[in-house]
Amino acid sequence: MIAKIVQGRGFKGAVNYVLDKKDVRLLFAKGVRLKDKASVIQSFITQSKLKPKISKPVAHISLDFSVQDKGRLTDKFMVGVAHEYLAKMGYTNTQYIIVRHHDTDHPHIHLVINRIDNEGNRISDKNEKLRNTKICMELTKKYGLYIASGKENVKEHRLKEPDKTKYEIYRVLQTAIPKCRNWKELDAKLRKSGVTAELRRNGSTDKIQGVRFGKNGYEFNGSKIDRAFSYSKISCQLKQNELSMQNYFKSAHRNSHGNNEGFSSAVGATVSSLGGLFDLQKQSSGYDEDYAEYLKQEALKQKRRKKGRRL
Repeated sequence: MIAKIVQGRGFKGAVNYVLDKKDVRLLFAKGVRLKDKASVIQSFITQSKLKPKISKPVAHISLDFSVQDKGRLTDKFMVGVAHEYLAKMGYTNTQYIIVRHHDTDHPHIHLVINRIDNEGNRISDKNEKLRNTKICMELTKKYGLYIASGKENVKEHRLKEPDKTKYEIYRVLQTAIPKCRNWKELDAKLRKSGVTAELRRNGSTDKIQGVRFGKNGYEFNGSKIDRAFSYSKISCQLKQNELSMQNYFKSAHRNSHGNNEGFSSAVGATVSSLGGLFDLQKQSSGYDEDYAEYLKQEALKQKRRKKGRRL
């Protein structure tokens, strides 16, 4: 479950939006007259005038659930979750309505809330976005709702440029980063997929302050593609990959006098650990054949070097 919060100036627009959709259902209302839509709007406006200097008294929140949970999301269940969400966010002593829409694949409800409470005080929005994210995750876990992994539910065929290219770069980075130990290796792997990487420096200094990725004539800062793809986070992941590789070489050397099964186990354990920091991909077989062969050749080279030194 996720929640999108918008602050607004007028209740008329918000109420019209949530109630004018096709097949809407008003599930719950608190503190407003329900004679008709106009009476709902007027109820909100009347209370907001208790604090007339507040320019944005409207809170319009969309609670979105995963399509995977569609079978269990009854009206009663969604209203119950909405009440818990409102209580945790501090929207209790005020007016609100809860409306369910059916215009998308994923189940969702809209909440229109008066930020001016029943006593004429403005409900604080301090750290609202952080609180919202935390509360949504708490409720998702509490009720065993589906937790999406990153951007996995994006409908790629519906994307238009430049979002289409941005998502293509996301997929390439998601696959490539766990398999590289440094920026040179990553750059080579990205170029094979038609993606360029440019390290951005701070003025005329050598200090790197960011990275930009490009494809199809479009360029994006790494953090704009995904927060996991900022320069600092990718660098951290590559360092972890390098450490994992070093541990692998030590393990492979210890097993070099044993059987092939020991070697295969070392390879599988190492490669499956490379996703560590970001959990960027789900690996079904543990490693791909090309990368396993690369690891094998590196281990053999190191073995030869050590044998040569002993002679």
